[in-house]
Amino acid sequence: MNAQTRVSAKGQVVIPKDVRDKYHFVTGNVLDVIERPDGILLRRHEQKPQGSFDDITARIRARIRYDGPPVTIAEMNETIAEMAAKSGENGDW
Repeated sequence: MNAQTRVSAKGQVVIPKDVRDKYHFVTGNVLDVIERPDGILLRRHEQKPQGSFDDITARIRARIRYDGPPVTIAEMNETIAEMAAKSGENGDW
């Protein structure tokens, strides 16, 4: 994919819609600006979870209530594969 954009008088750059869609950039995303020998790289900033594994899983359990039967790892993997296949169809989960 090749795209062009311009720097505005305020120093702003618009990322073309097809690029935003492909890389799932949405309003409010923080982007890292990384200097490279041949230019710059824009990358979505990924925040690492804070706290211990037990703290993180406790916060997840507090948000997500599941009262159904236990799910096997194989069933989880199958569901993840299905979601990934669907995301390729429309670009979003």
